Amino acid sequence: MEVALVQRAGVPFTAIPSAGLHGVGITQLPRNALLSLRGLLASQRILKDFNPDVLMFTGGYVAAPMALAARHIPTLLYVPDIEPGWALKFLARFADVIAVTAEETRAYLPARAKVIVTGYPTRVELREWTPEKAKNWLGLGNQFPTLLVYGGSRGARTINRSLLDCLPQLLEFCQIIHISGELDWKEVEAFRSSLPEILQKRYHAFPYVHEMGAVLASADLAITRAGASILGELPLFGLPAILVPYPYAWRYQKVNAAYLERHGAAVVVENELLPRRLFPLVKVLLADQQRLGQMRQAMQSLARPQAARELAALVRELAGGQQR
Repeated sequence: MEVALVQRAGVPFTAIPSAGLHGVGITQLPRNALLSLRGLLASQRILKDFNPDVLMFTGGYVAAPMALAARHIPTLLYVPDIEPGWALKFLARFADVIAVTAEETRAYLPARAKVIVTGYPTRVELREWTPEKAKNWLGLGNQFPTLLVYGGSRGARTINRSLLDCLPQLLEFCQIIHISGELDWKEVEAFRSSLPEILQKRYHAFPYVHEMGAVLASADLAITRAGASILGELPLFGLPAILVPYPYAWRYQKVNAAYLERHGAAVVVENELLPRRLFPLVKVLLADQQRLGQMRQAMQSLARPQAARELAALVRELAGGQQR
């Protein structure tokens, strides 16, 4: 999916073969090691052809071969999640500067590292959306509060089905924007068509939305996973959230969610508890405007809207001594 998004933005893209080496089984390790070696050779070719002044990494095992190939080039590492994963900790050894989303990340990095807190970068177009403009674009009314439900770019089945289980009851007191992802879209579309017409008008379902600024600006409360993007997008819009960390991967989503909950900006619900907790929790939060307002202020206090500019400035600074 990232390939399609990058190409849609008109940015040149070259893939690097690679595979994870940490935590894989003994039978898979030789294959992954071979892929990583191919990635190292591909990275060397890319560096020779492109001849960069500076490199910026954001993690993932695909970055490891490039980091090894580019040890002689100034490097900026950006850590999007609160706790870096194994690949990011490995890349930290090669980075000249490490930028982080929040101060809490510093504890996970080498003491000698040059660490700068920039915040999570967000696209400038997001800030063009006001609540009024967003509601008009989405066809939302002002009679009911707006609940935004999404599970990342591919969707989240537990979130989708937990919502559908209580959707008619929720639509009695709120309007809903639901971004289901392609995986469950047919099921969601069929459910929507079965609703009474009056409820269909309050249920705005999409498989995917490119204009995330519109849905974030129009919402009063969000239900979502806890990937790194929530650390930038939710604070930017001061959007309170119910966070449901993805349970079948490393703990980074739990750490992200705990960070926002600790600051009073979100409520964390474990994946297996969501089916029975979603309806009562949404009802309580949307009815308690004082608590929702406090969560909104707490979330907004974490915003760093200039993060992208700060990261760009660091890239330019690192490249400054390498200009040709």
